[in-house]
Amino acid sequence: MRRSVGLAVGAYLPKTVVSNDELSKRVDTTDEWIRQRTGITQRHVAAEGEMTSDLAVKAAEQALQAAGLRGADIDAIVLATATPDHTFPATATRVQHRIGMKGGFALDVQAVCSGFIYALAIADNFIKAGQAKRALVIGAETFSRILDWNDRNTCVLFGDGAGALILEAHEGQGTSQDRGVLCTHLFSDGAHYEQLYVDGGPSSTQTTGSVRMNGKEVFRHAVVNLAAAVDAAIASTGITAEEIDWLVPHQANRRIMDGMAHRLKLPPEKVVYTIERHANTSAASVPLALAEAVTDGRIQRGQLVLMEAMGGGFTWGSALLRW
Repeated sequence: MRRSVGLAVGAYLPKTVVSNDELSKRVDTTDEWIRQRTGITQRHVAAEGEMTSDLAVKAAEQALQAAGLRGADIDAIVLATATPDHTFPATATRVQHRIGMKGGFALDVQAVCSGFIYALAIADNFIKAGQAKRALVIGAETFSRILDWNDRNTCVLFGDGAGALILEAHEGQGTSQDRGVLCTHLFSDGAHYEQLYVDGGPSSTQTTGSVRMNGKEVFRHAVVNLAAAVDAAIASTGITAEEIDWLVPHQANRRIMDGMAHRLKLPPEKVVYTIERHANTSAASVPLALAEAVTDGRIQRGQLVLMEAMGGGFTWGSALLRW
């Protein structure tokens, strides 16, 4: 069976760091309020003129260097972002050119915070279908550009960044002992479209708009939906929760992540947390966390890694891979 095996990861965070204390000078909030409700202490913010493609390229270059590859060795780029450089063309095509990838194809995926899981599933299917040998999967966001900095319910939650993962086709036995992506599960429910959205767009207001969120509803659905996505991953592969070595969750809220870990009976040291330093980087959240844990040696070859995320739409999903 053809599997998509993870070769290497990369990450990039903008140099500018904004602490909770700094935010409290701009909006009616406090460090304590933010920490207690989210677990966030700071976030990275892109510099003036620094675009989503800039972040994505730097994460991609780091992954390529770690894998010992060049851009020309990549067949496909699937870039997850809700903050593209332009309405069109796809930001992925700009990344394609800048890393020196001459052939193949590149496309953007828009599933907000679930974007990387969606992009991973798409790239995995391209590889399994024989349409690509090596795929570069990226989650990149400049979410600070679509925030209302007067809305304390949203502006304190998000940050900017990018993470990348290179997948390569390998032959496996078709069992849960194979290295690579074992399963992906994607879901959406448009009935909740207006619970988390941006109040702008080219066909509605012809403006970019800002993030609007019903926090309580998002939290309530996240607990249920993420549990369902995790259960689907476990059920489809025949593994047990006890076999999972690492949980790499979307970094949206510390309480939600703790709840998922408790459900899987995973101790905190088996959960990758970056929310304190990165905040919620939307589609970049999961690959940034994955890259950190692989790079610092926590995630080892052969270990089972479960990733999950939920975003506006609502969209949600999970991916299980053996690193």
